[in-house]
Amino acid sequence: MGPRAVALDSRFVTEALGEMLRGQGGSERAFTRAVIDSRVAGEGDLFVALPGERSDGHLFAAAAVKAGASGCLLGEIVDGTEKAARFYVDDTLAALQRLGAAWRAALPDLVVVGVTGNVGKTTTKLITAQLLGARYRTQANEQNYNNEIGVPLCLLELQTDTERSVIEMGMYTTGEIALLCEWARPRTGIVLNVGPVHLERAGSMEKIALAKRELAEALPADGHAILNADDAVVREMAGHTDAAVTFFGSDERADVRGVEVESRGASGFAFTLEVGGQRRRLAVPLPGTHLLSNVLAGIAAALAEGVTLDEVAEAAEQLAVPLRLAVLELPGGITLLDDTYNANPASMRAALDLLTEVPGRHVALLGDMLELGSETEAAHIEVGERAGAEVDVLLTIGELGARIGAVAREAGASDVTHLETKDEAARALVERLRPGDVLLVKASNALHLETVVRDLRRELENGATAESSRSASGETA
Repeated sequence: MGPRAVALDSRFVTEALGEMLRGQGGSERAFTRAVIDSRVAGEGDLFVALPGERSDGHLFAAAAVKAGASGCLLGEIVDGTEKAARFYVDDTLAALQRLGAAWRAALPDLVVVGVTGNVGKTTTKLITAQLLGARYRTQANEQNYNNEIGVPLCLLELQTDTERSVIEMGMYTTGEIALLCEWARPRTGIVLNVGPVHLERAGSMEKIALAKRELAEALPADGHAILNADDAVVREMAGHTDAAVTFFGSDERADVRGVEVESRGASGFAFTLEVGGQRRRLAVPLPGTHLLSNVLAGIAAALAEGVTLDEVAEAAEQLAVPLRLAVLELPGGITLLDDTYNANPASMRAALDLLTEVPGRHVALLGDMLELGSETEAAHIEVGERAGAEVDVLLTIGELGARIGAVAREAGASDVTHLETKDEAARALVERLRPGDVLLVKASNALHLETVVRDLRRELENGATAESSRSASGETA
């Protein structure tokens, strides 16, 4: 079947916006997608000028047109956009959302798979998309576009011949995922886990659970709810959906089950897949056994969508997805686990698991986990106890990081150092690291520990270059 007779163009935008449109200009144009950042704008894009707390997208509309954007969705007239088709509305965000929903509705044969959970949404989305890709033309945005702005952007990227799309759905409180589902219309939904991420904003664990449950509740009767059997709160969601339920996990109740897990360190892990009375031994080239849950979720969704077990097994052993935790080899045979993107209790546990799975002396630089509300103290105590038992050399940074270090000492750790600044942290790591060490760097994104990683890599690479030069010239230290 060829592409459907629908096009994302000026006529479509005009009809979709309807009464929201208070004016327009320019000739009719066709669009490839919508963008909100002029720096990524290209040929054929529809630039949406969103007002923000720090800046206003209207200031960059002319730059987007200069970069090739063929259309602009604006709240006011902007000089320098005359070459583009222009659509004027009072609320550009609301207009973007209506366009995304309208474009999704114009693709009735498309199946959307929604993914939610407090940890692992982006990774699971990309894994699921690759597994579905064994049979279908599949799309999934690699970024964590999962909110009231990102989901409409994902929808407007969809091509007319796409058969499956995987979209992640995030939340700060109740009602948000339900709204995303109204726009995206998922038939299959994956719920990974419920935890205290964004607890300060959501208000309570109960509200987080209710918010995540909205994906299961939105699924149609002919859909599939893919639920984590290892999470008691997620298991309970089976009673709140009209869709067929498939449980995944290590629990005996799982329909898609992973057992006999074997870590292969930074190169991946192996496990036995049990489904429908069959068993398959699979080797997955993704580092960390904590990713088993993500892989099982993707397998369950792919099987529910008609991918065969043979196709799924072959695709699972060829998975290649970008992970937020990057495994890097540094000079001196040092392995760096760079997980500076963010931190919460579940992801901290997973990162420490991987650290202990990689052979070598285990070194960690750990910092604050933020937005945990009433769970803050307990979460940092848990990490401190875990680090104290499993990490050979522990360095901490940040006010809450100091709590991790203090608890680690109480747990029996003898080599714990608290650092006041990021510059101090980089220097301390250079001084403490030895050949063959495995280093984990992790904290909430607000601490910007990526700068510590950058400085550490530069120092180690410069040192390796200097050592190589001395060796070449016959110098000895």
